[in-house]
Amino acid sequence: MLSGWAKQQRGGRGLETKTIADRRRVVERLIEFTNEYPWRWTAAHVDEWMTSLVSEERKAKSTVRNMQSGLRLFCEYIISPHYAWPSECEERFGTHPVQVCHEWNTVAHVTDYEGDPARRPMTRDEIQRLFDYADDRVERAVRSRRKGALTAYRDATIFKVLYGWGLRCHEATGLDLADLHRNPEAVELGRCGALHVRWGKASRGSPPKRRTVLTVMPWAAEALEDYVANIRPRFGLEEHPAIWVTERGGRVQRREIEHRFATYRDELKMSEALTPHCLRHSYVTHQIEDGADPKFVQDQAGHRFASTTAIYTNVSGDFMNKMMRKVLDKAFERDQERKK
Repeated sequence: MLSGWAKQQRGGRGLETKTIADRRRVVERLIEFTNEYPWRWTAAHVDEWMTSLVSEERKAKSTVRNMQSGLRLFCEYIISPHYAWPSECEERFGTHPVQVCHEWNTVAHVTDYEGDPARRPMTRDEIQRLFDYADDRVERAVRSRRKGALTAYRDATIFKVLYGWGLRCHEATGLDLADLHRNPEAVELGRCGALHVRWGKASRGSPPKRRTVLTVMPWAAEALEDYVANIRPRFGLEEHPAIWVTERGGRVQRREIEHRFATYRDELKMSEALTPHCLRHSYVTHQIEDGADPKFVQDQAGHRFASTTAIYTNVSGDFMNKMMRKVLDKAFERDQERKK
């Protein structure tokens, strides 16, 4: 069953190997939990397993839903008359598989965002404090002639790039020098006029999405150019394609960025809910606050739907008051015209 299901997903639907492997593991986990083969599963087995996942393993709602989705798809495959598993099981074991995932025992996707409610964009003041602190760490390392000056400078620049172009961590770590591009409409930005993101977030079973993010913060382009021209060469890795390299000759990984961010955040006594991804949230929010067209911001962030961009947006009270004032002014103007 598992072998045939894998072939159906790979050949018929063109899904990625990792997606297929993850789904297979869900099926194997339920087999381990119930000590029963799929043709003997019942909905009660799923209920018991889901209870264990939530109460004992503390799985997030989105994780549980994804596991249920994989299980439902497997059951749809083995009960389909196109693949003859029902008749095969009936002949061999005197029973047949059934769909054990239904609307009463699965999590419905009723909200766009199911993450931590404490997660939010960083304020402009918080971002400035983070950048100032990161820069200060570089200066202190240089003054004390410590070995970590280069990595501290690199990480400080990574934070600025995450915010300056609204990137995800894995998008930033995947950047190569060849991904820096000039923009003929902004020649003053040099080779940092646009970033070509090749490792954008992929849809389930699809390859990473590519997009080009135009530079809208000149200071960020200046910081990136300074790092590429003056700091990166000091790592001695001229032949390495990556923008962000380590002293051992590797490519910086997402966990390293998250660790450095958490260290600075804690030392600044900021909320523990803040992560590097909050810089991306801040980019979207601040662009909207500064008057950028929502469709432009959506394309910059690489969101397929405007509703996804809206999740990231948490505009400030000042911005909301300005928008309210504009609406009221127009309303008053209409009232005055009607009175005339």
